[in-house]
Amino acid sequence: MKQIKHYRHKKVLVLGLAKSGVGAAALLHKLDAFVTVNDYKPLSENPEAQGLLESGITVICGEHPIELLDEGFELIVKNPGISYQNPMIKRAMEKGIPVITEVELAYEISEAPFIAITGTNGKTTTTTLIFEMLRIGGKLPLIAGNIGMVASEVAQEATEENTIVIELSSFQLMGITEFKPGIAILTNLYDAHLDYHGTRKEYVQAKANITKNQTETEFFIVNAEQEEVLAIANASNAQTIPFSTKRELDRGAFVKDGWIYFNNEQVIATKDIELPGSHNLENILSAVVAAKLSGVENDAIFKVLNTFTGVKHRLQFVCEREGRKFYNDSKATNILATQNAITAFKEPIILLAGGLDRGNGFDELIPYLNNVKAVVTFGQTAEKIEQTAIRAGIKTIKRVDNVEIAVPAAFELSEKGDVILLSPACASWDQYKTFEVRGDIFIQAVHKLK
Repeated sequence: MKQIKHYRHKKVLVLGLAKSGVGAAALLHKLDAFVTVNDYKPLSENPEAQGLLESGITVICGEHPIELLDEGFELIVKNPGISYQNPMIKRAMEKGIPVITEVELAYEISEAPFIAITGTNGKTTTTTLIFEMLRIGGKLPLIAGNIGMVASEVAQEATEENTIVIELSSFQLMGITEFKPGIAILTNLYDAHLDYHGTRKEYVQAKANITKNQTETEFFIVNAEQEEVLAIANASNAQTIPFSTKRELDRGAFVKDGWIYFNNEQVIATKDIELPGSHNLENILSAVVAAKLSGVENDAIFKVLNTFTGVKHRLQFVCEREGRKFYNDSKATNILATQNAITAFKEPIILLAGGLDRGNGFDELIPYLNNVKAVVTFGQTAEKIEQTAIRAGIKTIKRVDNVEIAVPAAFELSEKGDVILLSPACASWDQYKTFEVRGDIFIQAVHKLK
């Protein structure tokens, strides 16, 4: 960890806790900043805040008082989930107080370089693949970010011999100033989180921040099949390395005649790849580029791709019961992710879908529902998804109260040889705290089946 001095005696407000807020507050306290934590959850219900209070950090809980900003704070470290339209953030920006996210702190103290991954879909799979390729290749990687490991905590343990592989959301990327990864990846861009960002333009700009500080000595890996992504690459100062599942490239990674190539070198035959789904080829290609740029040999890449079956909650194979295969794709919080999940299978599917209503419809799913024989719905969007299923010509539709009940209901509708797929196409927050909780409940319900 770099022993930086510029936070010493600096008055910093950490706004919002959860994992990243706790990590940021603890790190700033270690760096001798005067730290105040403000979290909306009452102190009596907030063990994280209680722990910080016991360590000597000032803690204010139960509300976000605007007048707190009159106490001379020089910096705000914001929880990524707090919108820039939040009254506290708007007032801070009016007062000229810089606002960053915890990722920026991690970058400032890290002795290790970063490989950073963002995009609408595929971030977690790509991050995990790169981590595993570097690990098998003997490169001493660490994993961090939106995938669950707090970046500022990981960075404190990192040395120059490590590489931090970090998954970043648009929320996190809006709060960076100097963050500069040695390798950046933009997997793809589709409509997402517009309730947070307001416009697609702001969402795309947030994603583009991953390369804004890169120079000609760094690399930017991009999807060559998306004009919007290529436009970001054209504006970047980094060396652009493209990947494509559809055409041969002079440089970068592509698929040809059943093989994955990097710079015209055969790396692995697609028949040897264990991870299901054609959409995962994009994730694999970008991971291969990052691994090759990091000096990983082909045999290490082969070992990973020949055995890796997916990350938890992303097209995760749970088990087979009486000839039915169960898959947990709870991380499919948007329509595109569910489209990709459905097209990964040739078998008949019983689809479990529903969740938070963000105001959108689901008719974009219709062309992908040909092998869906039944739909089990739940949550706020149950009726909308049912109407889409009807328009798609699906005869068997059943509504239930929640995911736990959906599992036995789907089993009753299924036959030997079917796939029972949880791929909600919606966020979980109407019924579950996170998509992970939703996925875990699905897994538990599958294992409870008689």
